[in-house]
Amino acid sequence: MSEIAIFEGASGEIQVQLGQETVWLSLDQMTQLFGRDKSTISRHVSNVFKEGELDRKSVVAKNATTATDGKTYQVDHFNLDVIISVGYRVKSQQGTRFRQWATKLINQHLTQGYTLNQQRFEQNAQELEAALILIRKAAASPDLIVDTGRGLVEIVSRYTQTFLWLQRYDEGLLNEPQGQPGGTLPSLQQAREALAHLKYNLMEKGEATELFAKPRGDGLEALLGNLDQSVFGEAAYPSIQSKAAHLLYFVVKNHPFTDGNKRSGAFLFVDFLHRNNHLINKQGQAIINDTGLAALTLLVAESNPKQKETLIRLIMNMLTPEENK
Repeated sequence: MSEIAIFEGASGEIQVQLGQETVWLSLDQMTQLFGRDKSTISRHVSNVFKEGELDRKSVVAKNATTATDGKTYQVDHFNLDVIISVGYRVKSQQGTRFRQWATKLINQHLTQGYTLNQQRFEQNAQELEAALILIRKAAASPDLIVDTGRGLVEIVSRYTQTFLWLQRYDEGLLNEPQGQPGGTLPSLQQAREALAHLKYNLMEKGEATELFAKPRGDGLEALLGNLDQSVFGEAAYPSIQSKAAHLLYFVVKNHPFTDGNKRSGAFLFVDFLHRNNHLINKQGQAIINDTGLAALTLLVAESNPKQKETLIRLIMNMLTPEENK
């Protein structure tokens, strides 16, 4: 019993508990409703059960109620079936009006509840479809190799688990998880030094040229500053997961470097998680492996800017432990 509705009758207002697809009144409230003394209403209620008209277990529930002495007591509340039965026994016009009102209220509650759930489900389905479209597009990319393909399969699997988990609790498909607050971004100098080290190693292997990670204007500085900004005194990106997801997305999509934006974005993404002790989970396993990282980076690169929020939530859900969602 979580919602309260107000019935306005001849005897004044009555607060009605609404829950379990019915309404509930205490004995005192039924006394007020029907305009009869408590002993009369109590006798009728007892007869309803004594005569086997209703099963007490299914129509009576205890609910915490604060009495006039300020103390809280567990009080029996009776559902609409009992209220209607008592109403017919006392032949109260007020009871008839209440029955009509309560039936209409329940019908509205069920209809509106269904409508809201249906809208939420349709929104979830649209989110799922958008994510799968991204994956299909990435799968068709000429940059895709076998290992990255396995990474895409892993993303689909983990994404589906997230979808089912959230649906099970009747939440939005890609609701932004709470995550872990904080997250320290590298300074511009630290980011440049880390990328310079990566560039050196790649050039040693013949996998990069001098153009790799070469800055285009102040793109990287602006990007890091944006991620570290505050709005009305609150962090714009308040969690490790949020900063990580946006860091990967902005580097890949904003092209702050002349060449190697995808690899630079993936590297800074992992570097940030490592700096904040979030690269390995409590079970000692990597939050995301190499193939998963390659697939995720490709997914960002192939995505439409209109799908940004879907992609950001996907990344955040993948980085967030179940207990923090």
